[in-house]
Amino acid sequence: MKLLVPLLLVALALGCYEADAAACPAFVADSTACLLATKSAFRLALAKYNAPPEAVEAKMQLKECTDKIALEKRQLMAAVLAQIVKECEL
Repeated sequence: MKLLVPLLLVALALGCYEADAAACPAFVADSTACLLATKSAFRLALAKYNAPPEAVEAKMQLKECTDKIALEKRQLMAAVLAQIVKECEL
């Protein structure tokens, strides 16, 4: 859990473009899905990228880690993500 928060912040930093500081909508949707969606729904969301199976499995392993966090805390993390995206858009 201690590592997840810094990774989330780094991912958010990479998801915001320097030129206009707008977060990529696909990045935000995938990050939120990783936190809140079911495993099967998340796998379907990843299918649209036609990624190699190794990459999909790596994301599914990340999903397994996030699923170990209490739902209430994952919802709080998703709310923080939404707030950061809102701030980036200003």
